[in-house]
Amino acid sequence: MKNMYNMIEPKNLKEVISKEELSLRITEIGAEISDSYNLESVVFIVVLNGSFIFASDLIRAVNIECEVDFIKVTSYSGMKSEGKINFEKDLSTEIAGKNIIIVEDIIDTGNTISFIKEFIDNKNPKSLKIATLLLKPKIAKLDFKIDWVGFEISPEFVVGYGLDYNQKLRNLNAVYRLGGVN
Repeated sequence: MKNMYNMIEPKNLKEVISKEELSLRITEIGAEISDSYNLESVVFIVVLNGSFIFASDLIRAVNIECEVDFIKVTSYSGMKSEGKINFEKDLSTEIAGKNIIIVEDIIDTGNTISFIKEFIDNKNPKSLKIATLLLKPKIAKLDFKIDWVGFEISPEFVVGYGLDYNQKLRNLNAVYRLGGVN
């Protein structure tokens, strides 16, 4: 990998989860979701921007009737959480009385997913479940269950497969630990 966008040297990227591991686990989650909803339809609510690649693969791994909508909130700048959540895009679909699955890229402290869960709960869905690609259990402070977790990881900063560093590196096809960047 040559100098990524003139800011990241290859030595600063260490693969944490391979392309093959991602594919296998997402296929498993897709099968679990399909089994759970068998004859019912689902609305996947994809949390932008980081979840779009995971969501794309996950939605193609299910064999149930589904809809897709998007929500966007931000809480990060660079490698640090700003400590507050900014709402940037609301849903465009009516979700009252429908089965909802929130698709998140990563849950670290849990603040963002807690905010989104409460927001969705207030719209009176029939059911609400959460699928996340990555969970940092050592720092997540949650008072509810995450229904599908792709991988549990340590509390380090990761990029690739939709996850970014200042909007860069999302296009990497695996998940990498990012080091040596301030």
